[in-house]
Amino acid sequence: MTDSGRRGRTSRQAARTARAMEAVPYLTRRLAPVEIVSAEGLEIIEHNAEVLLEQVGIEIVNYPEAIDIYRDAGADVDGTRVRFPKGLCRELITRSAPAQFTQHARNPTKSVVIGDPHMVLVPAYGSPFVHDMENGRRYATIEDFRNFVKLTYMTPSIHHGGGTVCEPVDLPVNKRHLDMVYSHLKYTDKAFMGSVTHPDRAQDTVELCKIAFGEDFVADNTVVLGLANSNSPMSWDHAMLGSAKVYAENNQAVLVTPFILAGAMAPVTVAAAATQTLAEAMAGMAFCQIVRPGAPVIFGSFASSMSMQSGAPTFGTPEPQMVLFVVAALARRLGVPFRSGGNFTASKIPDYQAAYESAISFMATMQAGVNFNLHTAGWLEGGLAMGYEKFILDADQASMAGQYVAGVDLTDNGLALESMLETGPGQHYLGTAHTLANFETAFWRSSMSDNNSFEQWEAEGSLDATARATAKWKQLLAEYEPPPLDPSIDEALTEWIAARKAAFPDSNT
Repeated sequence: MTDSGRRGRTSRQAARTARAMEAVPYLTRRLAPVEIVSAEGLEIIEHNAEVLLEQVGIEIVNYPEAIDIYRDAGADVDGTRVRFPKGLCRELITRSAPAQFTQHARNPTKSVVIGDPHMVLVPAYGSPFVHDMENGRRYATIEDFRNFVKLTYMTPSIHHGGGTVCEPVDLPVNKRHLDMVYSHLKYTDKAFMGSVTHPDRAQDTVELCKIAFGEDFVADNTVVLGLANSNSPMSWDHAMLGSAKVYAENNQAVLVTPFILAGAMAPVTVAAAATQTLAEAMAGMAFCQIVRPGAPVIFGSFASSMSMQSGAPTFGTPEPQMVLFVVAALARRLGVPFRSGGNFTASKIPDYQAAYESAISFMATMQAGVNFNLHTAGWLEGGLAMGYEKFILDADQASMAGQYVAGVDLTDNGLALESMLETGPGQHYLGTAHTLANFETAFWRSSMSDNNSFEQWEAEGSLDATARATAKWKQLLAEYEPPPLDPSIDEALTEWIAARKAAFPDSNT
């Protein structure tokens, strides 16, 4: 085949893929979630979580105000330990927490609906390092942060901008959140997550959102969400609960997630890890409802297995997937949206280990019925690194999710009975009217895999998947054009940030 012929074929393939991958702001599932525990089994886990909250309770670290908030709502307080009468947390949550809510994006066409039957795919979060195949592993900078915000904006299969897509360690700890929030408002128009490392930084996030969206709009609508992780086992601290309070009292969403390494921060068994996850999450979600009844919350679960030889977290193993299925069912019974994720791996580079561990963990999120899928793209090294090539390869896999969660098409087109009746025994379907009407969208196609002949692959450079991904992220950044932002809003944001930074000295705490 000539070079021009190959280019023509490639462009036609790209056009068909683009049509098949037409961007949607979020997915709507018709695939029924997989249930692996009976109703009776779930009731036992719920009962045990109530026992845990009643008898052990939650330790509140450096946050006396939270203790008073819990006490006023009916909890039993003994020093810094808060215990909950049976059913109190559940009643507070089910009384007012919404089963579904909209997080508004700067571009209204990209707002996301979080809760059943929808699924929102979100990039990885929190890595202090970045990795690419040419430069290796290094500390992340604000330039890397902006790059990943831009890549997320350019990627149709990722619906949400995420939050700390990587940690820009070249900026002071106490001020970097301002640059991160600004980047989300400037370089993308998708919904995003705000700062939670201190309540003051959460408040800064809300103030910047008021400038970008309008104070009245923020008062009545959810435009940002914050991630609150408990300190497992059975503890919440000032940074997390304090930030959750800021978001909740401003009617913004809080993603409440126990972060559990089973065997270290919870017992090693699936049922026990699910029990502790439920107890810790209910305490956090109940806190948000006490602060402001009706404030949006998402029940999050992050449970990892561990190497009992080294203590390192492991991914792609059966047990965390089973925890995911169980906790997803518990969230449905509680009546709140559910978060998990993603494309997890302990691998240091996007290799075979990264591929199989990620595929196993991502498949479980689709089958379990996850609503907010954090860490969909970019995760490497147990979350320590955000990978450029890994982001591209994960995003390619994420583009498959829409086809999967749509379930089986039982319309006349899906059943295709007329086509089968018209096509006789031993005849092929390649030229039938039904095939011709559906061939462009009949099957999901990877934009990063190579299914060509060996000779064509060799002629085009013998590139493996990571090499193709390297070319892709560079191409996306080269083609990036920012979404429109009102110059007066941009000026107001930068002036507010400059004044805020000038108000206190730099610090690395």
